[in-house]
Amino acid sequence: MTDAQGTPEPQGSQASQDSQGSLRSQASQDTQGSQGSRNSQGFRGKQRRGVGWLVCGRRSKWLVVGLWLVLLVVMAPFAQKLTDAQDNDAASWLPGSAESTQVLQTSEDFRPEQLPAIVVYARADGLTAQDQVRIARDVRELKELSEHGIRGAETRGPVFDRRPAPRAAQVSVPITMDEKGWERIAPAVDAIRADVGESGDGLAVHITGPGGTSADFSEAFEGIDSTLLFSAMAVVIVMLLLTYRSPTLLIVPLIGVVAALFTAQALVYLLAEHAGLTVNGQSAGILTVLVFGAGTDYALLLVARYREELRRHEDRHEAMALALHRAGPAVVASGATVVLSMLVLLAAEMNSTRGLGPVAAIGVAVALVAMLTLFPALLVICGRWIFWPVVPHFGSEDPTERGVWARMGNRFSHRPRLVWVITAATLALLSLGLIQLRAEGISNADSFTDKPDSIIGQEVSARYFPAGSGDPLVVISDREQAEEVGRAVADTRGVVPDSLGLPPGTKPEFEGKVLFEATMTAPADSEAAKRTVERVRDAVHAVPDANARVGGGTAALLDMDRATTHDNILIIPLVLLVVLLILCALLRALIAPLLLIGTVVLSFAAALGISALAFRHVFDYAGETTDFPLFVFVFLVALGIDYNIFLTTRIREEAARQGTRPGVVTGLAATGAVITSAGLVLAGTFAALGTLPMVAFAEIGFTVALGVLLDTFIVRSVLVTSLFLDVGPKIWWPNRLAHETGAPVAGPPTPAAPSAPATPVAEPPAEPASRPGSPSE
Repeated sequence: MTDAQGTPEPQGSQASQDSQGSLRSQASQDTQGSQGSRNSQGFRGKQRRGVGWLVCGRRSKWLVVGLWLVLLVVMAPFAQKLTDAQDNDAASWLPGSAESTQVLQTSEDFRPEQLPAIVVYARADGLTAQDQVRIARDVRELKELSEHGIRGAETRGPVFDRRPAPRAAQVSVPITMDEKGWERIAPAVDAIRADVGESGDGLAVHITGPGGTSADFSEAFEGIDSTLLFSAMAVVIVMLLLTYRSPTLLIVPLIGVVAALFTAQALVYLLAEHAGLTVNGQSAGILTVLVFGAGTDYALLLVARYREELRRHEDRHEAMALALHRAGPAVVASGATVVLSMLVLLAAEMNSTRGLGPVAAIGVAVALVAMLTLFPALLVICGRWIFWPVVPHFGSEDPTERGVWARMGNRFSHRPRLVWVITAATLALLSLGLIQLRAEGISNADSFTDKPDSIIGQEVSARYFPAGSGDPLVVISDREQAEEVGRAVADTRGVVPDSLGLPPGTKPEFEGKVLFEATMTAPADSEAAKRTVERVRDAVHAVPDANARVGGGTAALLDMDRATTHDNILIIPLVLLVVLLILCALLRALIAPLLLIGTVVLSFAAALGISALAFRHVFDYAGETTDFPLFVFVFLVALGIDYNIFLTTRIREEAARQGTRPGVVTGLAATGAVITSAGLVLAGTFAALGTLPMVAFAEIGFTVALGVLLDTFIVRSVLVTSLFLDVGPKIWWPNRLAHETGAPVAGPPTPAAPSAPATPVAEPPAEPASRPGSPSE
């Protein structure tokens, strides 16, 4: 027989042996307590120098909390500055080697980086004389503006749609976009709006163009951290209440998660300020969701083990040390998988994607550390009362998951092949929804869940002016070939021929190069405009010795699409390879990891298929961003594999004791409820992205939440379980476990570890919680 550490243990008394067969008698509880005490003494001697005792020892727990308090005092001020470090301009998203990025950087030699805010005036039955007087007055006042980076003196216009009897007019007001440009773009547009007034008396007045649209995006990102923080916190509170059924216990995970979030935000801010890390509104928002989702998941898994050990050990310090010893390796493996998967994003071309990798990795790593140090220390300090009203008293009966999850596993074991074939076929059928996926980018008009003023203005402007007038092409070439380059641009289909010109405030020449702009006939964010950019680039690149390059808003969108396509092809296989290698190292097998990778990919395809159908026919979204499949894949694979790690590590442990097929049933029974609770929490936190007024966030949040639920309820509990039951011991090849003959390898089966304590299913009472031969986990 062995103790909890797997070391030889002397035979117990006859009463102790008898207690293994008496589950509900008081004698069993007494003997359980005696055995638990002996196991505690053995455990104390072997684990006092271990990591668990460093975290939850009688004195060290106070040291851990004290260190975290000091860390938070130091880090909290930096965490509050993360919004200031965000860089949401084009350069933070564009690939560094893209032609549009080069034009953007070179254009700063000709003029300060700027965006035009386009003021549109329109009246359906024609502008009146009074309207034109108002427009002229507004232009005079706009030229006086200088606050918030407004370059009022360079205001252009008004430009009328026709003469005589104009119906619309446009006025262009440039706004400087320096290092603080993103912060003041919204106040600048507000100042312009205050100057020109609102629509009224039949005259439509809107502010659009790149400046107006950027201001609306800025306002959408404004407060994103607090919005997601409170949304994610609300989701976590509700899920923890349902899981723990304790109003007091949920406080401790929240403290741990919030501490992890502040620390992660501070680290990201410091790296952004001093190491050049790219942080934008998207990565900052995802950081909040990841920390809350992953941190709460780790808390659920640890609490499940801790609650079990409290019933076996009178000393809560020993109970927590053993819980960390058992649950820690799986939690660390899970966190490492997510961190390494996120770091793969460093290979991306897109600056925004490459920047997201370290941001997400830092968030998950800090959450992992907090949940394995601060969280257990706080639990031990609080004592058993924190579980009120369902307090796990020493020696009390422990409900196990031998109910619904064990029955499910036993039912699958009768015809496992039929179960997994039907499940896989169903998921494959759902994957057919991928034909509805339109991950080709979405226009500005389709990027918001509502319709802000800039989008309304864009639609009004397109009725009277060339659709691309607000966001022109920017062309830079050598001075000697400038005339030939200009002719090539003007002769290109999709360009307004007489629109070429030098913008006001632009140097006519710089170091032998010139810059000019051209207007396109199609809306700047449309596919037709992107094709025009391709034709213009082909035309100017063909001019000998011109060194001509084409940039602008549309060119940036085109370069983003190309870079994202490259990233999809590169990153997705790399993430799969990283996850496969981690699974192989963890399980010391090859077949099981390959099967798990296959199930995760199938789950991803099904989630994407269902989401595409929902976006088309339920939410009426126009499409998806080009990086949508990549982000969803990385999150679903990296986070979804967590639950398979928790399940398969338990199955492997049980397979070594009682054989693979019985071990599969025991593993499912032991982990079913806690993984389900964790999946619900993670899905809920990603669903919080839907509270933001941007379609891209809503789509990512919906799809990841759906994929997590599919993985939790279908893939892990049905597909993986039935696959392992069907394949049997061969899943462990080339490990020696693959050669089992069907008899238990060692000892009796381990009692199923308790899972999330709030499972609504009534469960039978537990076997004795601690007995000779119970293996460590």
